[in-house]
Amino acid sequence: MQNATLALIVTVVFDPSPFSSSIGLGAASRADWAIAGLLTVAFAVLAHRIRGVTTSGAIAGAISCFVLYQGGGLSAFVALITVFALAWLTTRLGYQRKQMLGTAERRDGRKGSQVLANLGVATACAAISLFGHSRPVFLLAMAAALSEAAADTTSSEVGQAFGKTARLVTTWSPVTPGTDGAVSLAGTIAGAIAAGLVTFVCILGGLLPRRWLPICVLSAILGMFLDSFLGAWLERRRLINNDLVNFLGTLMAALAAFWLASIA
Repeated sequence: MQNATLALIVTVVFDPSPFSSSIGLGAASRADWAIAGLLTVAFAVLAHRIRGVTTSGAIAGAISCFVLYQGGGLSAFVALITVFALAWLTTRLGYQRKQMLGTAERRDGRKGSQVLANLGVATACAAISLFGHSRPVFLLAMAAALSEAAADTTSSEVGQAFGKTARLVTTWSPVTPGTDGAVSLAGTIAGAIAAGLVTFVCILGGLLPRRWLPICVLSAILGMFLDSFLGAWLERRRLINNDLVNFLGTLMAALAAFWLASIA
């Protein structure tokens, strides 16, 4: 079933002819479609090959990758690669310690629900930006959501690997690293750096103007802290799961970017 779904994605990506008449694809658009398709398949295959994602994760990542490229071009694709690279590298830091804590990710990578939880908001913003309505602001929201996804994953993985003291964000009481809602100095600093790196990639590629750098980074950090609050407040009580927490964190980053841009 999963192989059939992947084959369908590849077919749709490389053969847009059934949709050309309905959405008005010209020759240039078809070329963009083909480039997006090549990059999408290459990204999905590589991510799966190095065990960054499962098969379902590769399919979800392929869909997100294709839409992100269509909405934000090569810069959005590079930003996505940066997010993935940060997640892949930091997940493997201190893996033995994470296994002892019981917080280590599965060795076969993140599954589809995890990928969509982290990339769903950015993908939606990229899709909406294609219609041209407030396109720059939706690209800002997309970049903020990607930056938050990188910040959240990096802060969590680095905190579990190297954080000596972790505290529950709601009560500031000491807890074991990896506890839902726990924060550490090492993890927070690493998360902020990750947010800045993804934002810098977006600016370097021309996706965002330089004046939006602080907005994007601040929005990502706000989303990262909301993720911790939701983890401490709701996830610890088993009212919501980690996927929903991650999704809401990226949504917060996107909404914060919209608001900050409107008042800047």
